[in-house]
Amino acid sequence: MPPARPPRGWPPTSDCACMSTPDADAPLIERVKRGDVKAFEMLVVKYQRRIERLIGRMVRDVDLVPDIAQETFIRAYRAIPQFRGESQFYTWLYRIAVNTAKKALVGLKRDPIVTESARASREDDDETSRVENELTDGETPEAVMASKEIAAAVNAAIEALSDDLRQAITLREIEGLSYEEIAELMDCPIGTVRSRIFRAREAIAQRLRPLLDTREGERW
Repeated sequence: MPPARPPRGWPPTSDCACMSTPDADAPLIERVKRGDVKAFEMLVVKYQRRIERLIGRMVRDVDLVPDIAQETFIRAYRAIPQFRGESQFYTWLYRIAVNTAKKALVGLKRDPIVTESARASREDDDETSRVENELTDGETPEAVMASKEIAAAVNAAIEALSDDLRQAITLREIEGLSYEEIAELMDCPIGTVRSRIFRAREAIAQRLRPLLDTREGERW
């Protein structure tokens, strides 16, 4: 009897819909589920700065950021036994951070305010400082001043956006999330995410046109 042939299409190709990108955090998550606190501490170290930066963009008050970030990780630790890996861990964690920040603002019955300390905190961010150093190293004082003026205009444009536009553009351009991840995080269709990011970019470009001398329809 000839050997049985495998079914047509087997083995599945790499673009099969059933295959997904492995979560690099999966081994740590499994250790946490088994009660390994050190494994969760490693996740905190990995994502703390990113979570604080995300929260800082939402509440824009540096005094609130550490407490909200801490509450985010506490909630994540308590909920991690129910994490089923249907999304990437950091997407799941970001959703908790966003919900925690929103709840904190509602609970305090206050509007997010841009404080001088929040501005200073963002300016002192190591990653931002490193990028600024790379851009300004060896440039003339005039070029440095122009770069700072452009950066200030971008920040002002982002701060002036509505909450949904600011969150979308932050997740895309600063955190580097995909449209699919942002849609999952913001609980809206991908088309809505694309629209929000487009509108945010247009608003920022409008602020930058006088500085960059760009024409209508062009972005920075």
